[in-house]
Amino acid sequence: MYQENYDDVEFGGDVDLVANSYANSNLVEGELDEEELIMQAQAGVQSIPEPVRNFLANLHRNLANCNVGDLAYNYENQFVRLTDKFYGKAPWPEPQYVAALVGDDGLFLTLYRELYYRHIYSRLHPSLEVRFRSFENYCDLFNYILNSDGPIELELPNQWLWDIVDEFIYQFQSFCTHRSRVSKRSAEEIELLKENSQVWNTYSVLNVLYSLIQKSSIYEQLEAGQQGGDVIEAAGDFGVRPLYKMLGYFSIIGLVRVHCMLGDYTLALQTLQNVELGNSRALFTRVTACHVTVYYYVGFAYLMMGRYADAIQSYVHILTFVSRTRQYHQRSYQFDAVNKKAEQMYALLAIAVSLSPVRVDENIHTYLREKYGDQQHKMQRGGEEAIEIISELYLYACPKFIMPNPPSYSDIEAASNTAEPQNFQLKIFLREARLQLVIPTLRSFLRLYTTMDLDRLSTFLDMDPLELRNQLMVYKQRCRQIKWAGTPDLLQGEITSATDLDFALQEDMIFIAESRVGRRYADWFIRNTNKIQDLVNNIENRQKAAIANAGKPKAEENNAATTPVSANSTAAVEA
Repeated sequence: MYQENYDDVEFGGDVDLVANSYANSNLVEGELDEEELIMQAQAGVQSIPEPVRNFLANLHRNLANCNVGDLAYNYENQFVRLTDKFYGKAPWPEPQYVAALVGDDGLFLTLYRELYYRHIYSRLHPSLEVRFRSFENYCDLFNYILNSDGPIELELPNQWLWDIVDEFIYQFQSFCTHRSRVSKRSAEEIELLKENSQVWNTYSVLNVLYSLIQKSSIYEQLEAGQQGGDVIEAAGDFGVRPLYKMLGYFSIIGLVRVHCMLGDYTLALQTLQNVELGNSRALFTRVTACHVTVYYYVGFAYLMMGRYADAIQSYVHILTFVSRTRQYHQRSYQFDAVNKKAEQMYALLAIAVSLSPVRVDENIHTYLREKYGDQQHKMQRGGEEAIEIISELYLYACPKFIMPNPPSYSDIEAASNTAEPQNFQLKIFLREARLQLVIPTLRSFLRLYTTMDLDRLSTFLDMDPLELRNQLMVYKQRCRQIKWAGTPDLLQGEITSATDLDFALQEDMIFIAESRVGRRYADWFIRNTNKIQDLVNNIENRQKAAIANAGKPKAEENNAATTPVSANSTAAVEA
């Protein structure tokens, strides 16, 4: 089915003739004559390595035939291998030379340019001109998909569709960060940014994502699926096509990311309405990177809204999934990106568990203790040291926030002094964290007693009794959080106690009640039984191998003793 050895697939076209026709179609009078253009085109095409030419021809053929299986192999395996082999530190061939190989196919060239610019962003340093051209290419691609009279005849693998949406948002975030650092921009670059204010405009990016959602009728499809309605009827002419359906669905996830980057966490969670997070067969689970992205931003939105129990639940769920499936994704080109995002989620989980102590999965708890044991201990002690640790972990693990509007290029000094979005969001988070840090300290003392006098606790904490009473009320209020109840609306939930320790204050006496959750002994025994069985099997295999190796010399000696030796062989030995 797949072309395992693309080096042996021969390109069927005539390079010289194709380059000749392409050059003739792009003549510019007064600049270069026909012969020079032909020579340039031929040289450009011939500079492309033969395996790359074969790959491009194969990719073009599979795209024209809508062969999704082969396209997935081309995209996820061959493209990555060729990049590592030929273009680790260089861009892929110029699109104008690739056009000569594919007969100037406009749709293929648009998709190739998307890969071409994405590679520059990933391995090289994109210039301002490259950022502009990449935006124009995305506009061409989405205009072709959205503004056609009917559904277009195009099929792409889910992984490629997700990467298109994800890269579109990444380049938008990268451009916003690039333009906001006006002190590092030259006068020529600032002038270009002024003249092209609509490039990577926030409204344009949001408009693309909402248009893809509307065109695919994906919200109507999700709602019909949950209510048992007719999904095909709700999808319409465009939504029944996998291209539109998956682009619309991935645009929902992309909107969650954009809203989090803009700091609108409520709208981010509202966007996921009717997306079943607890469903292991949901569409986002088809692409691992999308699966991880959903839970990362949902957990972060909950964290910023002070719903620490929901944030912990989200991160524990996805980190358990990543740890269990890690061995299956080691060969994937997204393995490093998924691991990096997992490390960020561990850092955010360490913050959430320190601010709202609860029991988590044993494997997750073990990793947190090994990775962030010292930081967690310092955060639970409170004080300025805890704030420094929280700030460090937050800046490492938070999304790359952006400013929705471009800076004022007329006043460079004022634009340079504008606060970074990361620092602004950190300030908001620390304001809530300072109030929440009282919980670990009070909890460490309260869990030692069932009843306790207020004066005695104030002595232990070296705090005024009246101030301690206020702190206890803060503790009581902070432990009551809204917890998601599994409904389609992620903002709704039930008000529950987010801690396993509760207390009542009657005059100056504190009555403490701790609800201990029993350990899941069955899981513990099953897990350790499997470990012991693996250990026993390993020991038995080693013993069998040792016995087999020890028996080989004896067998050879016995064979030598029982085998008769001929006169010729004896003479040879004596000689």
